[in-house]
Amino acid sequence: MNETAQGPVVIGIAGYSGSGKTSLAQELARELEGTHFHLDHYYQDLGHLTYEERCQVNFDHPDALESDLLVAHIRQLASGRSIAQPQYDFSTHTRVPGASVTVYEPHFLLIDGILALHYEALRKLYDLSVYVDTPDEICYQRRLARDVRDRGRTPEVVEQHYAETVRPMAEQFVRPSAQYADLVVDGTSSFDWSVEQVLGMLRRKQLLATHDMYALDGFAGHS
Repeated sequence: MNETAQGPVVIGIAGYSGSGKTSLAQELARELEGTHFHLDHYYQDLGHLTYEERCQVNFDHPDALESDLLVAHIRQLASGRSIAQPQYDFSTHTRVPGASVTVYEPHFLLIDGILALHYEALRKLYDLSVYVDTPDEICYQRRLARDVRDRGRTPEVVEQHYAETVRPMAEQFVRPSAQYADLVVDGTSSFDWSVEQVLGMLRRKQLLATHDMYALDGFAGHS
């Protein structure tokens, strides 16, 4: 739970890569007029390694994220303060030197990442935890289409990476984190229904009425 009533409602959303968690987080951020916060900005800076060495790093393992900084930043945001969020260059696997983005969110903060429910210290800061449960084969097909379309990878490279790293890490670290979710939504069901389930849970936990009545008019279409 939040450490102060002055901060935002903090919602953690986890699931496999390709589960639909990011789309859910983005839509909820839009509906709630909040901020979508992706954990990918907190990958460790690998500037001390050669590029070849960086490419061998397992980015699906919890150690790939600078979790101490991540937790510190979410704690600051949860208490109503702003942060300087680091920016990550995925083409070089390094932080962008001297680059940061100021983040401040007084209403709703949507934390999105495959490991969003993995770290105990992070879970303690959530007002609501959501896990998007999607069959592995569907996640793979979605990831395959995205990586070929958006990242210029061949199907063979995507298949090998998924089999050797993505799937085993998800089974070891992501799927077990579902036990910590207040709500599990089906990543293959109607997207609108998943959004409504989360909004309904927020209502039941009285997390809408207690944070800025301005938002309620926007939920009329979901009642």
